[in-house]
Amino acid sequence: MLIYSHKRTEYRALNKEILELKQENQQLNQRVDALKNDPKAIEKEAREQLRLARPGEVIYTLPQPARTPSTFTAQKH
Repeated sequence: MLIYSHKRTEYRALNKEILELKQENQQLNQRVDALKNDPKAIEKEAREQLRLARPGEVIYTLPQPARTPSTFTAQKH
């Protein structure tokens, strides 16, 4: 009975993951379609990824926040 319960839980988790992946896949397909057919989506991507600007526009790039090193804890042996 314990094995059945474990498998049932695993089944539910896998079904949830499948649903999430299907939704992500649908969103990515919509994005691909937009990039193929929508000039505004193409422009948005070019501006964000390639930092392109229209003639006469000025792009301001803010510096990324400095990363702090992770704190490591010593392990007892």
